[in-house]
Amino acid sequence: MLACVVLGGCGVAAHTVADRGVGQSGQGVPLHGHPQVVDPVAGVSGASGSGSGGSSGAASAGAGSEVSVSSGSAGKSLPQPLSTEQVRAELAASGISANPNRATLTPGLLALAPVNAPAAVQAVINAGNEIAHLPYIWGGGHETFEDTGYDCSGSLSFILAAAGLLNHTETSTQFMSYGDPGPGKWITIFATDGHTFAYIAGLRFDTVALAETGSRWSNRPADEPDLSSFVVRHPPGL
Repeated sequence: MLACVVLGGCGVAAHTVADRGVGQSGQGVPLHGHPQVVDPVAGVSGASGSGSGGSSGAASAGAGSEVSVSSGSAGKSLPQPLSTEQVRAELAASGISANPNRATLTPGLLALAPVNAPAAVQAVINAGNEIAHLPYIWGGGHETFEDTGYDCSGSLSFILAAAGLLNHTETSTQFMSYGDPGPGKWITIFATDGHTFAYIAGLRFDTVALAETGSRWSNRPADEPDLSSFVVRHPPGL
């Protein structure tokens, strides 16, 4: 089942990158749309969904790889995040007006930020749009914020860092203690040892949705049978 592949191994050991411009100033990571290939982590399927695996475990699991990153040597360009201009053009082409209090899913499966959302929430949504259609790669987004694909925790790390809400990548296990407990007004994160996803201004941002629709954004409800096993957290103040 495809969803099982997506859930596997969303917990590569985090790497602090405070020297990339993220601190306590609220400024996000300077993401320039130039993803880098990650080796040996990217392209290696996790041996389990425990969320505790490190890069050494990823390297030894090469024989069981289920996802990979092309080198581009065959003339094919690597997938890249959408630029801000591309996102704006696609949102404008949707013809949808922004809802004041809830994000809107466009026909192209991007998120239109609420008019009344705080700047940090709008930044999170904008960053989510940049990587919404990028492929799932186990360990993606952990060695570097800018990558050719992202796993579940790498996806959340990218969008939170872009808004200055995180200064390093986190695993799904680490998201279990991120921020403050309980649901947030604008952003609510669900995390277990093996998987993490979030609701941002009412829309779900998740690699499971990516497997189903081709985009990390969806209107999918939080109706997992094991939802009670997830820890619920939110960024302070949001």
